[in-house]
Amino acid sequence: MPFPWSNSPTSSTILVALSVLLMGVSSFRPQFFDTPRTQAVDLFAPFLSVVSFPFQNIAMFLHDITSLAQLQADNLRLSQENEKLREWYQTALLLDSENKSLRDLLNFDIDTQYESITARVISDIGNTYVKSLIIPIGRDRGIVKGSAVLSGGGLIGRIVDVGDNSSRILLVTDINSRVPVVVENSGQHAIMAGINQREPNLIHLPEGSEISNSARLLTSGYGGVYPHGIPVGKVVVSEKNIMNVSLYSNFSRIQIVRVLQKSGINE
Repeated sequence: MPFPWSNSPTSSTILVALSVLLMGVSSFRPQFFDTPRTQAVDLFAPFLSVVSFPFQNIAMFLHDITSLAQLQADNLRLSQENEKLREWYQTALLLDSENKSLRDLLNFDIDTQYESITARVISDIGNTYVKSLIIPIGRDRGIVKGSAVLSGGGLIGRIVDVGDNSSRILLVTDINSRVPVVVENSGQHAIMAGINQREPNLIHLPEGSEISNSARLLTSGYGGVYPHGIPVGKVVVSEKNIMNVSLYSNFSRIQIVRVLQKSGINE
């Protein structure tokens, strides 16, 4: 309910005059209102604090939610980037391994009467009784039975089965493998026989042969299956004077092989 004098001309004049007076005092003596202003702020500060507290909490809650959502988005993005980096890293390792295998294969100087065909190993069917590998080339690439097969380290076996699009390699570690070899320095001939273990035996040595430990072995070329001069391994003499062969090729890491066969054999 309005006061009786609130709409009278006199009250309006008084209020205008009071306002002008206050503005004048504020302009010429601003410090005059400092104490009342400070007291008013002190009086209403607790009330304002109580009123503003819920709004501050709501603002902080919304900020936390926004920050959490941003963190989750960043974590998802970083996880995806890490996954891509892992894939690229594995790809780089694979390519590096393949490049090393190819570089190693290029280190051998093969007799010009032989040509070579490079292939990737696609299967290892080695077990207790059979030591062999599968490559995805066969008669379609001119592969013939009996061809010698190399890895980056040296001789690993020969082709024993040939299909239209695949071939099987019998490894030199297989019990059915026999490789004529020669000791590099002495020229002594022997046979390297697979025993289904990592180190084949050296047998059929000439009587009275004295082969030093770590002597280097090469293919002798006898029998015409394996070209002459392919590195095979080195001699390891056991405490019982049994001679085994430590092969140069690491059979657990073979990825790419090189098949040798005489030039023009399919012509």
